[in-house]
Amino acid sequence: MQKMQRRTVIRAGAAGLGAAMWGQTLYAQQYPNGSVTIILPLQAGSASDVAIRHLSERLAQSFKTGFVVENIAAAAGVVGLEKLSRAKPDGQTLAALNNSIIAILPHLQPQNVKVDTRKDFLPIAGIANIPTFFAVGKQSPIKDIHDLVARARKDPDRITYASGGVGSPQHLATEMFKSYSGAKLVHVPYRGATQATVAVVAGEVDVMSMALPLAQPFLPDGRIRLIGYCGAERHPQFREVPTLAEQGVAKYDYSTWISLFVHKDVPPDIVAALRRESAAIVNDKAFQVKLISSGMDPWPRSADQLSKIVAEDYVKWQKIIADARIQGA
Repeated sequence: MQKMQRRTVIRAGAAGLGAAMWGQTLYAQQYPNGSVTIILPLQAGSASDVAIRHLSERLAQSFKTGFVVENIAAAAGVVGLEKLSRAKPDGQTLAALNNSIIAILPHLQPQNVKVDTRKDFLPIAGIANIPTFFAVGKQSPIKDIHDLVARARKDPDRITYASGGVGSPQHLATEMFKSYSGAKLVHVPYRGATQATVAVVAGEVDVMSMALPLAQPFLPDGRIRLIGYCGAERHPQFREVPTLAEQGVAKYDYSTWISLFVHKDVPPDIVAALRRESAAIVNDKAFQVKLISSGMDPWPRSADQLSKIVAEDYVKWQKIIADARIQGA
């Protein structure tokens, strides 16, 4: 009798497990159910926007349905995070998030960010890295990073730097530079990185940590000069520009990456399908050429790699922001 009961339980359990697995497989086969929204908490026309629109076109081809990019730049990314956290976890809503939003914003605006960006979202794939350089205008007397640090130390709080606003990538990259170099610079925030770039070109400010897509239009005629690369190794397209670490700012390594995420409760089969197709796209030569021509570097990172990077960036920026006493707007 006990054996019969045990067999019955095992059969029932197996049947239940089989039904659950069949349900998940069926769910994945039916995915997507109509057009998919990719939330992008950044402005239209930004480098990240360009990268994600390239990606959305390819995802639409892979899944044979529309992938629509929705720019929600309000509140420095807080609104975009909230929308993803409240979305139905069916894979119909994704989000393209950069490290400023997922690893830095929680420390800048802890009172507003109500989600745990490390646990509430699942990484799908790394998409692009946006190279960042320290740049000066054509008429600037600043020759290189050595010279910038020397001038800032000799005449503290005289050298100015531009950014796209408090908490922007330009602001944070330069505060990190100040922390690592000991240089004293005065922050001049503008309404967006484009305005800040124009200010550097016009000579209104001395220096800016500038994404390559912003600098590119001004490089051919020399209106912008690159004096240092923010990455760990020299950029392959600008071998003549030494890194900040090479110029005495030890261990400096800053970049802005953009990646794809979903709600943590999206069914595993759908997550797996998104990861598989996204990885295939990001590793595709034609897609990579599009990114490079737009001033970005392909950044194919797996979900496991991305989880580790998010965790490391979260801790690193928590210290930098606390040490610099930066508060988000």
